[in-house]
Amino acid sequence: MTTPPYRFGISEFTTWPWSFDQDVERYARLGVDTIEVCEFKLDDKNIDRQLRLIAQHGLAISSVQPSIRTLFPSQSQPEPKDLGERMSLFGQTIERFGAMAVDVPFVTNTGIPPNGNIQEVLDTAKRAYRTVADAAAQYGALVALEPLNSAIMNVESAIWTLHQGMNLVEAVDRPNFGLCLDLWNVWQNANIVEAIRATGDRTFIVQLSDWRTPRSYQDRLIVGQGEIPLPRLLRAIHESSYRGPYVVEIFSGDVPDSLWKGDLSAVIRASHDGLEAAWREAFASAS
Repeated sequence: MTTPPYRFGISEFTTWPWSFDQDVERYARLGVDTIEVCEFKLDDKNIDRQLRLIAQHGLAISSVQPSIRTLFPSQSQPEPKDLGERMSLFGQTIERFGAMAVDVPFVTNTGIPPNGNIQEVLDTAKRAYRTVADAAAQYGALVALEPLNSAIMNVESAIWTLHQGMNLVEAVDRPNFGLCLDLWNVWQNANIVEAIRATGDRTFIVQLSDWRTPRSYQDRLIVGQGEIPLPRLLRAIHESSYRGPYVVEIFSGDVPDSLWKGDLSAVIRASHDGLEAAWREAFASAS
């Protein structure tokens, strides 16, 4: 099997200490194809100029991380409390991108189940995400639900498997509502290869990092330097029909050896090398 091409992306979470302008300029210089925009790095007074920089540097937007992206409050986004207000803020994020929102996935999580009531979250999410998706459709935007690892269950999410995520996608039943598939979050799911293949065209964006047993809520590794069996998972993603970018999203906070305190250009280069090696192995084994 011929090794297919792919597009390489970086999330601004990976380079948290850099400014938006530094991200765009340095990503382009380092051979990055796409950028996952994190709204917290945008300046209300300069957003139009900032967003124009993306195309000026030859980058495309892979996805967007809204400042308020969970339906219910979460540890990282505790305010506001009101569901309607949170949904409104998510919609305002899409509106800020305007014409640049077309075909761009805006990432969402469910947030913390109130009093541990996961069923309430799922029931609410079915209704709320239909409203969110319909509003996003006015801008041609996509909404991408991200199942999160069980390590942050009841901290950021009520959904911790790809299968659960697909169940909600099917229940919402909107063409622009799909999945954000982050391998760090789902690689330990049972029957993960089959679950990935079953997502079909409902995967809107893929995120990558690598795993060691976490020592904080923000402890991820450079792609190819941890325990995730990347080649077989990358092959399954490709076989699912996904042809979008592969975006490196590394959190590295509250740990003594934080990557955020080191050479972030080296992190990008090493992640690209790790992805390239895993990609070649994925399709060599398919020959």
